Amino acid sequence: MYKALTIAGSDSGGGAGIQADLKTFQELGVYGASVITALTAQNTAGVQAVQVTAPDFIDAQLESVLSDLKFDAIKIGMLGNVETIEVVAGALNRFDVPKIILDPVMVAKGGASLLLEDATAALIEKIIPLSFVITPNLDEAQVIVGRELITDEDIKNAAKEIQNMGAKNVVIKGGHRIVGGIARDYLLTENGSEHYFESPKFDTPHTHGTGCTFSAAIAASLAQGSSTVEAVQLAKDFITAAISNPVGFGTKNGPTNHFAYGGRHVRP
Repeated sequence: MYKALTIAGSDSGGGAGIQADLKTFQELGVYGASVITALTAQNTAGVQAVQVTAPDFIDAQLESVLSDLKFDAIKIGMLGNVETIEVVAGALNRFDVPKIILDPVMVAKGGASLLLEDATAALIEKIIPLSFVITPNLDEAQVIVGRELITDEDIKNAAKEIQNMGAKNVVIKGGHRIVGGIARDYLLTENGSEHYFESPKFDTPHTHGTGCTFSAAIAASLAQGSSTVEAVQLAKDFITAAISNPVGFGTKNGPTNHFAYGGRHVRP
């Protein structure tokens, strides 16, 4: 039984965060465990409240699972503040951990910052160097490198710069930069090879949790021994199925369909 750990926030609406990660692990045949960094009161209309988990309790969760369960991959999502980043980095350095997949949750879909400037600096210094794969969207990649990314060459240069920060493999997602109706993700691997993964842009508001789900699918695939390119391709296929077959509930931005990849195209 392959096992993966997700370190992230809890989404009470079930579309993103811990809930999305565990659903994705389950659908891809991987046992999932979790460390919760924050609780949120949220639904498809937005986030109504956030309760950050106390650093000592995050550390207790990490100590508990990392000392007992031998994971094949670890996915990191929402960390939120410097204290959480320091605790997570400390625990990951204390234990013999497997491949780490980092979804650098920095910028909300509406453009709002989810990390203060000092927390962004801590993420770059302490977490990115531990990452086997990092999966920023365009906005997050711009925050990491500190400049606007417009052209394909800009994105390639940014991926190389992030790699120089310590991340072995860099995926810059294309959902925030649609060209000709196509979402195009760019992967720079640790051996320097470049790969593109394309899918059509779907006209749907039900895209809540796409970044969490995508990175969780990479983690699940890597846990089972796939190559980086294979894992990113599977994740692209998984999220494309999830977006293109929406469950369609909620008053605003609903979740993707985590059942769709397995052929269970749930309809409302």
